Amino acid sequence: MSEAGAGGEQRDIPQGGFVGRSIDEFVSQLRFFSDRARGLAGSATSRLPLSALPSPPGAMSAAQLRAIKEMVTAQRSSIAAMRAQLDAFDQQLAVFERILDPLVEWSGTWARLEEAVGDIVRRDPPAER
Repeated sequence: MSEAGAGGEQRDIPQGGFVGRSIDEFVSQLRFFSDRARGLAGSATSRLPLSALPSPPGAMSAAQLRAIKEMVTAQRSSIAAMRAQLDAFDQQLAVFERILDPLVEWSGTWARLEEAVGDIVRRDPPAER
């Protein structure tokens, strides 16, 4: 492998042993295969342009996991907002319920008063003999 030095010159970085050589060979073979596949596909099917190679699988997984995490965070925020709205609505209903209690009592009292007054008003006059 090579790396740019301080002055811009390329310098070789020694790879350690058999593992380093195996990785280098694998990367070389992979590059050769992908270049050859692009060349064959480009000449055989000139009307179908090749798209860019996708990101490495690890990068796609990280991006997908990041998107999923953001979605879960947004959903949890949405649920928290719904809870706050439901709590506020529950408090409003409790106030409304406390207002309705005296109205129900007053309505019952009024109905009994109407019955009593109605009985007095509806009495037939004493029959004359």
